Amino acid sequence: MVTKANKTTEKSVKKVSQVEAEKPSAKKSGKTSIIELVKNMTVLELSDLVRDLEKEFGVTAAPVGIGAVSPGAAPASATPEEGKEKTTFTVLLKQFGDKKIQVIKEVRAITELGLKEAKDLVESSPKPIKENISKEEAEELKKKLEAVGAVIELQ
Repeated sequence: MVTKANKTTEKSVKKVSQVEAEKPSAKKSGKTSIIELVKNMTVLELSDLVRDLEKEFGVTAAPVGIGAVSPGAAPASATPEEGKEKTTFTVLLKQFGDKKIQVIKEVRAITELGLKEAKDLVESSPKPIKENISKEEAEELKKKLEAVGAVIELQ
């Protein structure tokens, strides 16, 4: 039983054979022949060919999304790889504590924000105060903010 797709594929093979016959000077490898075959096919013929290949080999030609993660895998940024030490940190204000005004003043000094912006940032905690900084700078900022009563986390 010959299907329409098989007929289409056979026609394409005949076209390639004719093209190869017209160029007797260079013998082509199998891969080059396939490439030539695909070049000479219509979109409909290619679609049928793909469908036939899927059936023949029991696979699908569905594209895989970039950055796709398997269901059980953790995101790459969740934990640093073993042997690699984290180089950049984020200072996260968890709570402002009892001395809200002093925390706002310290946040203003660290971030160079205006009074209203610093107040909004402190009141909307948990919020990052500073991101992508060195470990030393992060530790220093943590000490300053904890000294005025804030609860800080380094990420």
